[in-house]
Amino acid sequence: MADNKKTVLYLMEYPIDLPGGGQESTKTLCEGLAAGDEFVPVVACPALLHTKEDDLPFKVVTYHSDENRELSKVKRVSNLLGRIAAFYRIIKKIRPDIIHVSMSESMITFGSLRCLGIFSDIPFIYTDRSLAKGYRKHSMACLKMTLRHAARLVTTTEYNAGLWKDLTGTKITVIPNTISLAFSGYDPEGRKRARERYGIAEDETVIGLAGRISEEKDWGRAPSIVAAIKESGIKMKVALVLSLYEKRDEEIAKDLRDGITETVGSGNLIYLQDLNQKEMSDYYYLVDFFIMTSCFESFGKAAVEAMSRKCIVLSTAVGGLPEVVGNTDDLYTVDDLSKLTRRVRELAESPGKESAEREALYRRYRENYTIERNVEGHIRLYKEILGMA
Repeated sequence: MADNKKTVLYLMEYPIDLPGGGQESTKTLCEGLAAGDEFVPVVACPALLHTKEDDLPFKVVTYHSDENRELSKVKRVSNLLGRIAAFYRIIKKIRPDIIHVSMSESMITFGSLRCLGIFSDIPFIYTDRSLAKGYRKHSMACLKMTLRHAARLVTTTEYNAGLWKDLTGTKITVIPNTISLAFSGYDPEGRKRARERYGIAEDETVIGLAGRISEEKDWGRAPSIVAAIKESGIKMKVALVLSLYEKRDEEIAKDLRDGITETVGSGNLIYLQDLNQKEMSDYYYLVDFFIMTSCFESFGKAAVEAMSRKCIVLSTAVGGLPEVVGNTDDLYTVDDLSKLTRRVRELAESPGKESAEREALYRRYRENYTIERNVEGHIRLYKEILGMA
Protein backbone atom coordinates (compact mmCIF):
# COMPACT_ATOMS: atom_id res chain seq x y z
CA MET A 1 0.00 0.00 0.00
CA ALA A 2 2.94 2.34 0.78
CA ASP A 3 3.89 2.68 -2.89
CA ASN A 4 0.34 3.80 -3.70
CA LYS A 5 0.22 6.63 -1.18
CA LYS A 6 -0.80 10.02 -2.52
CA THR A 7 1.17 13.14 -1.59
CA VAL A 8 -0.62 16.19 -0.19
CA LEU A 9 1.38 19.43 -0.14
CA TYR A 10 0.32 22.12 2.35
CA LEU A 11 1.32 25.70 1.53
CA MET A 12 1.69 28.05 4.52
CA GLU A 13 3.03 31.56 5.16
CA TYR A 14 3.74 31.00 8.86
CA PRO A 15 6.00 28.40 10.52
CA ILE A 16 3.91 25.36 11.36
CA ASP A 17 5.24 25.39 14.94
CA LEU A 18 4.05 28.97 15.57
CA PRO A 19 1.10 28.83 18.01
CA GLY A 20 -2.10 29.67 16.17
CA GLY A 21 -5.25 28.05 14.86
CA GLY A 22 -4.22 27.60 11.24
CA GLN A 23 -0.80 26.20 12.05
CA GLU A 24 -1.94 23.87 14.82
CA SER A 25 -4.90 22.58 12.82
CA THR A 26 -2.69 21.82 9.82
CA LYS A 27 -0.11 20.15 12.06
CA THR A 28 -2.77 17.96 13.67
CA LEU A 29 -4.20 16.98 10.29
CA CYS A 30 -0.73 16.07 8.99
CA GLU A 31 -0.07 13.96 12.09
CA GLY A 32 -3.33 12.11 11.49
CA LEU A 33 -2.55 11.49 7.81
CA ALA A 34 1.01 10.40 8.57
CA ALA A 35 -0.35 7.73 10.91
CA GLY A 36 -2.48 6.29 8.11
CA ASP A 37 -1.58 4.35 4.99
CA GLU A 38 -3.17 6.40 2.20
CA PHE A 39 -1.63 9.90 2.16
CA VAL A 40 1.82 11.42 2.64
CA PRO A 41 1.61 14.98 4.04
CA VAL A 42 4.33 17.52 3.18
CA VAL A 43 4.34 21.05 4.61
CA ALA A 44 5.95 24.06 2.92
CA CYS A 45 6.44 26.91 5.41
CA PRO A 46 9.01 29.45 6.71
CA ALA A 47 11.83 28.20 8.94
CA LEU A 48 10.62 26.50 12.11
CA LEU A 49 10.89 28.48 15.35
CA HIS A 50 11.37 25.91 18.10
CA THR A 51 10.96 22.48 16.53
CA LYS A 52 13.47 20.34 14.70
CA GLU A 53 12.18 19.03 11.40
CA ASP A 54 13.20 15.48 12.34
CA ASP A 55 10.97 15.65 15.43
CA LEU A 56 7.83 15.90 13.30
CA PRO A 57 6.17 12.74 11.90
CA PHE A 58 5.80 14.34 8.48
CA LYS A 59 8.09 16.09 6.01
CA VAL A 60 8.62 19.86 6.22
CA VAL A 61 10.20 21.92 3.46
CA THR A 62 11.17 25.41 4.64
CA TYR A 63 11.82 28.65 2.79
CA HIS A 64 13.01 32.13 3.77
CA SER A 65 10.33 34.63 4.73
CA ASP A 66 10.26 37.98 6.51
CA GLU A 67 7.50 39.01 8.90
CA ASN A 68 4.03 38.95 7.36
CA ARG A 69 2.79 42.15 8.98
CA GLU A 70 5.67 44.42 7.93
CA LEU A 71 4.72 48.09 7.98
CA SER A 72 6.85 48.71 4.89
CA LYS A 73 4.93 48.10 1.66
CA VAL A 74 8.21 47.48 -0.13
CA LYS A 75 9.09 44.65 2.26
CA ARG A 76 5.61 43.19 1.96
CA VAL A 77 5.90 43.11 -1.84
CA SER A 78 9.42 41.65 -1.74
CA ASN A 79 8.23 39.02 0.72
CA LEU A 80 5.36 38.08 -1.62
CA LEU A 81 7.69 37.78 -4.60
CA GLY A 82 10.08 35.65 -2.59
CA ARG A 83 7.25 33.38 -1.51
CA ILE A 84 6.03 32.99 -5.10
CA ALA A 85 9.49 31.86 -6.15
CA ALA A 86 9.74 29.51 -3.17
CA PHE A 87 6.35 27.92 -3.86
CA TYR A 88 7.31 27.40 -7.50
CA ARG A 89 10.54 25.62 -6.56
CA ILE A 90 8.90 23.47 -3.90
CA ILE A 91 5.90 22.39 -5.99
CA LYS A 92 8.12 21.60 -8.97
CA LYS A 93 10.36 19.43 -6.77
CA ILE A 94 7.63 17.65 -4.77
CA ARG A 95 5.13 17.17 -7.62
CA PRO A 96 2.26 16.41 -5.19
CA ASP A 97 -0.95 14.65 -6.13
CA ILE A 98 -2.97 17.42 -4.52
CA ILE A 99 -2.19 20.86 -3.07
CA HIS A 100 -3.95 22.08 0.06
CA VAL A 101 -3.66 25.81 0.74
CA SER A 102 -4.49 26.62 4.35
CA MET A 103 -3.92 30.38 4.62
CA SER A 104 -5.03 33.44 2.67
CA GLU A 105 -1.58 34.90 1.94
CA SER A 106 -0.49 31.50 0.67
CA MET A 107 -3.62 31.30 -1.49
CA ILE A 108 -2.81 34.67 -3.06
CA THR A 109 0.79 33.55 -3.53
CA PHE A 110 -0.18 30.26 -5.15
CA GLY A 111 -2.84 32.07 -7.19
CA SER A 112 -0.10 34.15 -8.80
CA LEU A 113 1.14 30.91 -10.31
CA ARG A 114 -2.10 29.02 -10.86
CA CYS A 115 -3.92 31.85 -12.63
CA LEU A 116 -1.09 31.89 -15.16
CA GLY A 117 -1.73 28.21 -15.87
CA ILE A 118 1.30 26.97 -13.93
CA PHE A 119 0.73 23.59 -12.20
CA SER A 120 -2.72 23.37 -13.76
CA ASP A 121 -2.42 19.56 -13.76
CA ILE A 122 -2.40 19.44 -9.94
CA PRO A 123 -5.81 19.79 -8.24
CA PHE A 124 -5.89 22.12 -5.24
CA ILE A 125 -8.25 23.05 -2.44
CA TYR A 126 -8.39 26.09 -0.20
CA THR A 127 -9.42 26.09 3.46
CA ASP A 128 -10.70 29.51 4.40
CA ARG A 129 -9.70 29.98 8.03
CA SER A 130 -11.00 33.53 8.03
CA LEU A 131 -14.46 34.74 7.00
CA ALA A 132 -15.58 35.67 3.50
CA LYS A 133 -16.61 39.12 4.74
CA GLY A 134 -13.27 39.76 6.44
CA TYR A 135 -11.01 40.30 3.43
CA ARG A 136 -9.87 43.58 1.91
CA LYS A 137 -11.18 44.22 -1.60
CA HIS A 138 -7.92 43.42 -3.37
CA SER A 139 -7.42 40.24 -1.34
CA MET A 140 -10.96 39.07 -2.09
CA ALA A 141 -10.46 39.77 -5.78
CA CYS A 142 -7.32 37.60 -5.78
CA LEU A 143 -9.02 34.82 -3.82
CA LYS A 144 -12.08 34.73 -6.07
CA MET A 145 -9.92 34.66 -9.17
CA THR A 146 -7.88 31.74 -7.85
CA LEU A 147 -10.95 29.88 -6.59
CA ARG A 148 -12.20 29.61 -10.16
CA HIS A 149 -9.54 26.95 -10.62
CA ALA A 150 -9.95 25.22 -7.24
CA ALA A 151 -11.28 21.70 -6.87
CA ARG A 152 -12.96 22.65 -3.60
CA LEU A 153 -13.38 25.42 -1.04
CA VAL A 154 -13.37 24.19 2.56
CA THR A 155 -14.83 26.21 5.44
CA THR A 156 -14.70 25.32 9.13
CA THR A 157 -18.28 26.45 9.88
CA GLU A 158 -21.64 26.42 8.16
CA TYR A 159 -21.76 30.15 8.91
CA ASN A 160 -18.78 30.89 6.68
CA ALA A 161 -20.02 28.48 4.01
CA GLY A 162 -23.16 30.61 3.82
CA LEU A 163 -21.11 33.77 3.39
CA TRP A 164 -19.17 32.24 0.49
CA LYS A 165 -22.19 30.72 -1.24
CA ASP A 166 -23.05 33.81 -3.29
CA LEU A 167 -19.42 34.81 -3.90
CA THR A 168 -18.04 31.79 -5.72
CA GLY A 169 -19.16 28.99 -7.98
CA THR A 170 -16.63 26.64 -6.38
CA LYS A 171 -18.16 23.70 -4.54
CA ILE A 172 -17.97 24.13 -0.76
CA THR A 173 -17.37 21.47 1.89
CA VAL A 174 -17.63 22.15 5.63
CA ILE A 175 -15.06 20.37 7.81
CA PRO A 176 -15.10 21.63 11.42
CA ASN A 177 -11.74 22.56 12.88
CA THR A 178 -10.00 20.50 15.53
CA ILE A 179 -7.26 20.74 18.15
CA SER A 180 -3.91 19.05 18.64
CA LEU A 181 -3.08 15.57 19.91
CA ALA A 182 -1.89 17.14 23.18
CA PHE A 183 -5.56 17.56 24.11
CA SER A 184 -6.49 13.92 23.60
CA GLY A 185 -8.01 12.40 26.73
CA TYR A 186 -9.35 14.28 29.74
CA ASP A 187 -7.52 13.90 33.07
CA PRO A 188 -9.99 14.00 36.00
CA GLU A 189 -7.15 15.04 38.34
CA GLY A 190 -5.85 17.74 36.01
CA ARG A 191 -7.79 20.63 37.55
CA LYS A 192 -6.81 19.71 41.09
CA ARG A 193 -3.11 19.53 40.25
CA ALA A 194 -3.19 22.79 38.32
CA ARG A 195 -4.77 24.69 41.21
CA GLU A 196 -2.33 23.22 43.70
CA ARG A 197 0.61 24.22 41.50
CA TYR A 198 -0.42 27.88 41.57
CA GLY A 199 -1.79 27.94 45.11
CA ILE A 200 -5.37 28.70 44.15
CA ALA A 201 -7.99 28.31 46.88
CA GLU A 202 -11.15 26.34 46.23
CA ASP A 203 -13.36 29.44 46.57
CA GLU A 204 -11.34 31.44 44.02
CA THR A 205 -12.50 31.71 40.43
CA VAL A 206 -9.89 31.62 37.66
CA ILE A 207 -10.63 33.70 34.58
CA GLY A 208 -8.67 32.53 31.54
CA LEU A 209 -7.54 34.57 28.52
CA ALA A 210 -5.26 33.10 25.86
CA GLY A 211 -4.20 33.60 22.26
CA ARG A 212 -1.69 35.15 19.93
CA ILE A 213 -1.19 38.87 19.58
CA SER A 214 -3.39 39.99 16.69
CA GLU A 215 -5.95 42.67 15.92
CA GLU A 216 -8.68 40.04 15.64
CA LYS A 217 -8.36 39.09 19.31
CA ASP A 218 -9.19 42.68 20.36
CA TRP A 219 -6.88 42.46 23.37
CA GLY A 220 -7.39 46.13 24.18
CA ARG A 221 -10.82 45.20 25.56
CA ALA A 222 -9.50 42.57 27.96
CA PRO A 223 -8.65 44.85 30.93
CA SER A 224 -12.15 46.37 30.94
CA ILE A 225 -13.70 42.90 30.75
CA VAL A 226 -11.61 41.75 33.71
CA ALA A 227 -12.57 44.91 35.61
CA ALA A 228 -16.28 44.32 34.98
CA ILE A 229 -16.08 40.76 36.35
CA LYS A 230 -14.07 41.96 39.35
CA GLU A 231 -16.60 44.72 40.10
CA SER A 232 -19.42 42.15 40.10
CA GLY A 233 -18.00 40.78 43.33
CA ILE A 234 -16.24 37.64 42.09
CA LYS A 235 -13.14 36.58 44.05
CA MET A 236 -10.81 35.86 41.17
CA LYS A 237 -7.42 35.37 39.62
CA VAL A 238 -6.59 35.86 35.96
CA ALA A 239 -4.53 33.33 33.99
CA LEU A 240 -3.23 35.01 30.83
CA VAL A 241 -1.34 33.24 28.05
CA LEU A 242 0.01 35.12 25.03
CA SER A 243 1.89 33.99 21.94
CA LEU A 244 4.33 36.53 20.49
CA TYR A 245 5.82 36.35 17.00
CA GLU A 246 6.82 39.80 15.78
CA LYS A 247 8.89 42.53 17.42
CA ARG A 248 6.01 44.88 18.18
CA ASP A 249 4.06 42.15 19.97
CA GLU A 250 6.04 42.58 23.20
CA GLU A 251 4.84 46.15 23.71
CA ILE A 252 1.22 45.10 23.18
CA ALA A 253 1.69 42.23 25.66
CA LYS A 254 3.16 44.58 28.28
CA ASP A 255 0.27 47.02 27.99
CA LEU A 256 -2.17 44.14 28.39
CA ARG A 257 -0.41 42.77 31.47
CA ASP A 258 -0.23 46.22 33.05
CA GLY A 259 -3.92 46.88 32.39
CA ILE A 260 -5.04 43.63 34.02
CA THR A 261 -2.62 44.01 36.93
CA GLU A 262 -4.05 47.44 37.67
CA THR A 263 -7.42 45.78 38.25
CA VAL A 264 -6.57 42.54 40.05
CA GLY A 265 -3.10 43.23 41.48
CA SER A 266 0.16 41.56 40.55
CA GLY A 267 -0.45 38.68 42.96
CA ASN A 268 -3.63 37.71 41.16
CA LEU A 269 -2.24 37.60 37.62
CA ILE A 270 -0.70 34.37 36.34
CA TYR A 271 1.14 35.26 33.15
CA LEU A 272 2.52 32.64 30.76
CA GLN A 273 4.00 33.13 27.30
CA ASP A 274 4.68 31.09 24.16
CA LEU A 275 3.52 27.76 25.57
CA ASN A 276 3.69 24.56 23.57
CA GLN A 277 0.57 22.47 23.08
CA LYS A 278 1.19 20.19 26.07
CA GLU A 279 1.65 23.23 28.28
CA MET A 280 -1.52 24.78 26.87
CA SER A 281 -3.41 21.59 27.60
CA ASP A 282 -2.28 21.78 31.23
CA TYR A 283 -3.11 25.50 31.37
CA TYR A 284 -6.78 25.00 30.57
CA TYR A 285 -7.19 22.69 33.60
CA LEU A 286 -6.43 25.78 35.69
CA VAL A 287 -9.28 27.82 34.23
CA ASP A 288 -12.90 28.03 35.37
CA PHE A 289 -14.21 30.58 32.86
CA PHE A 290 -12.38 31.01 29.57
CA ILE A 291 -13.19 34.36 27.99
CA MET A 292 -13.04 34.93 24.24
CA THR A 293 -12.59 38.65 23.50
CA SER A 294 -12.38 38.40 19.70
CA CYS A 295 -13.94 41.06 17.48
CA PHE A 296 -13.40 38.76 14.47
CA GLU A 297 -13.18 34.98 14.58
CA SER A 298 -13.83 32.50 11.83
CA PHE A 299 -13.93 29.46 14.11
CA GLY A 300 -12.39 29.88 17.57
CA LYS A 301 -9.94 27.03 18.10
CA ALA A 302 -9.09 28.27 21.60
CA ALA A 303 -12.75 27.85 22.54
CA VAL A 304 -12.62 24.18 21.54
CA GLU A 305 -9.36 23.66 23.44
CA ALA A 306 -11.01 25.08 26.55
CA MET A 307 -14.14 22.95 26.04
CA SER A 308 -11.97 19.83 25.85
CA ARG A 309 -10.73 20.61 29.38
CA LYS A 310 -14.25 21.26 30.72
CA CYS A 311 -13.81 25.02 30.97
CA ILE A 312 -16.89 27.18 30.67
CA VAL A 313 -16.41 29.23 27.50
CA LEU A 314 -17.91 32.71 27.48
CA SER A 315 -17.50 34.30 24.09
CA THR A 316 -18.23 37.32 21.99
CA ALA A 317 -21.01 36.58 19.52
CA VAL A 318 -18.92 37.13 16.40
CA GLY A 319 -18.15 35.08 13.29
CA GLY A 320 -18.26 31.34 13.77
CA LEU A 321 -18.06 31.44 17.59
CA PRO A 322 -21.83 31.15 18.20
CA GLU A 323 -21.87 27.99 16.06
CA VAL A 324 -18.90 26.53 17.96
CA VAL A 325 -20.04 27.42 21.50
CA GLY A 326 -23.66 26.55 20.82
CA ASN A 327 -25.33 27.95 23.94
CA THR A 328 -26.55 31.55 23.50
CA ASP A 329 -26.40 31.99 27.28
CA ASP A 330 -22.60 31.81 26.95
CA LEU A 331 -22.38 34.63 24.38
CA TYR A 332 -21.98 38.35 25.08
CA THR A 333 -21.16 41.65 23.36
CA VAL A 334 -18.32 43.97 24.35
CA ASP A 335 -20.64 46.99 24.27
CA ASP A 336 -22.69 45.56 27.17
CA LEU A 337 -20.76 43.40 29.61
CA SER A 338 -23.68 42.98 32.00
CA LYS A 339 -24.71 39.68 30.40
CA LEU A 340 -21.18 38.33 30.77
CA THR A 341 -20.86 39.31 34.42
CA ARG A 342 -24.33 37.94 35.25
CA ARG A 343 -23.42 34.62 33.62
CA VAL A 344 -20.18 34.36 35.59
CA ARG A 345 -21.98 35.08 38.87
CA GLU A 346 -24.88 32.75 38.06
CA LEU A 347 -22.59 29.79 37.48
CA ALA A 348 -19.92 30.60 40.07
CA GLU A 349 -22.57 30.82 42.77
CA SER A 350 -24.36 27.62 41.71
CA PRO A 351 -22.01 24.59 41.67
CA GLY A 352 -24.68 22.38 40.14
CA LYS A 353 -25.28 24.69 37.18
CA GLU A 354 -21.56 25.24 36.74
CA SER A 355 -20.86 21.49 36.62
CA ALA A 356 -23.70 20.89 34.15
CA GLU A 357 -22.41 23.60 31.81
CA ARG A 358 -18.87 22.21 31.96
CA GLU A 359 -20.16 18.78 30.96
CA ALA A 360 -22.39 20.17 28.20
CA LEU A 361 -19.50 22.03 26.56
CA TYR A 362 -17.22 19.00 26.90
CA ARG A 363 -19.86 16.82 25.26
CA ARG A 364 -20.19 19.32 22.42
CA TYR A 365 -16.45 19.06 21.81
CA ARG A 366 -16.57 15.26 21.77
CA GLU A 367 -19.48 15.17 19.34
CA ASN A 368 -18.20 17.74 16.84
CA TYR A 369 -14.54 18.73 17.07
CA THR A 370 -12.35 15.71 17.71
CA ILE A 371 -9.23 14.90 15.70
CA GLU A 372 -10.84 11.75 14.32
CA ARG A 373 -13.78 13.63 12.80
CA ASN A 374 -11.48 16.23 11.25
CA VAL A 375 -9.02 13.75 9.71
CA GLU A 376 -11.79 11.50 8.41
CA GLY A 377 -13.45 14.49 6.74
CA HIS A 378 -10.26 15.46 4.93
CA ILE A 379 -9.52 11.92 3.81
CA ARG A 380 -12.99 11.64 2.28
CA LEU A 381 -12.49 14.94 0.48
CA TYR A 382 -9.03 14.07 -0.89
CA LYS A 383 -10.30 10.71 -2.14
CA GLU A 384 -13.27 12.33 -3.84
CA ILE A 385 -11.11 14.89 -5.64
CA LEU A 386 -8.54 12.29 -6.70
CA GLY A 387 -11.21 9.83 -7.84
CA MET A 388 -10.36 7.31 -5.12
CA ALA A 389 -13.79 7.25 -3.47
